Amino acid sequence: MSRTENDNGIHARFRLDYADFTLDVDLQLPGRGVTALFGHSGSGKTTCLRCIAGLERTGQGRLQINGECWQDSARGLFVPPHRRAIGYVFQEANLFAHLSVRRNLQFGMRRVAAAERRVDWNHIVQLLGIEHLLERMPERLSGGERQRVGVARALLTSPRLLLMDEPLAALDLKRKNEILPYLERLHDELDIPVLYVSHSPDEVARLADHVVLLEQGRAIAQGELRETLARLDLPTAFSDDAGVVVEAEIAEHDQDYHLTRLTFPGGEVLVSLRSEAPGQRLRFRVHARDVSLALERASGSSITNLLPARVEAIVAADTPAHVLVRLDAGGTPLLARITRRSADQLAIAPGQALWAQIKTVALLG
Repeated sequence: MSRTENDNGIHARFRLDYADFTLDVDLQLPGRGVTALFGHSGSGKTTCLRCIAGLERTGQGRLQINGECWQDSARGLFVPPHRRAIGYVFQEANLFAHLSVRRNLQFGMRRVAAAERRVDWNHIVQLLGIEHLLERMPERLSGGERQRVGVARALLTSPRLLLMDEPLAALDLKRKNEILPYLERLHDELDIPVLYVSHSPDEVARLADHVVLLEQGRAIAQGELRETLARLDLPTAFSDDAGVVVEAEIAEHDQDYHLTRLTFPGGEVLVSLRSEAPGQRLRFRVHARDVSLALERASGSSITNLLPARVEAIVAADTPAHVLVRLDAGGTPLLARITRRSADQLAIAPGQALWAQIKTVALLG
């Protein structure tokens, strides 16, 4: 395998032509954290992941992972899938039914020579909370437990890159909520870059640092999650799910009113009482439909989450009755979906100072 110095990050450039579909992407992604490949079914998410894994060989392509080149069509270089240090997690865990959880994990670990192992068995088992499952057979596991074992097996191959292809798609809501905290722990504690395929805005908002929006085989946007979700020129901005993600810190708890105060650049919000200690960080999501605007700070209102903000842009929404307004709240981007009538009555215009009233905050995690 070829390696170049001082060229960290993931560069994936592929063109793959089918009879009725063309994948044509040029991605510059961070070499750590979670990057979500997001888009509707048929947008090319899984095809892109298979190209990165080497399972689809493109006529034109180049792939470099943190300085290590796995494909370069111009030089005739193509590292076969079995020689790429990749962990792959599918929608179904695909555990070996005749092997216990322990032996399934050992199978993954044996793929890597002892001298090249960079992932500790005990750390992964504890991180994914599967210590008590080691002697069970796969048939005695829930769907969420099977996926956690599948993720552990992939990680025990000591991958340089972890690929996750809609790993929660086959789970019901209860099982999804069971496994999401474990995926968040992977994000926080492991230094392995993850490419995470999903069509769920909530999963992307909760797990990703970086996002690639795919549409009809092309990347129509890629960038840091917070800024990309707040763009007005993307289809995601005009859906009913439009909104932003905010990173916040727990400031204090109000036991009398069972509320927790979160602070972030630009302001603070009150949410239902949390169990985490002050100083811990978490994410919350603000949907555009849950933000109203006022020219003056409201008093005598049940809405307590009020942020001073400045209008950056205003565009038509996906229905003629509404507009979308992008706001800067002290460095934190927000979106507001309001009626066109309200926008005219308030004379909303770029540069205008006003107050954003947040009706609902959706905590992520």
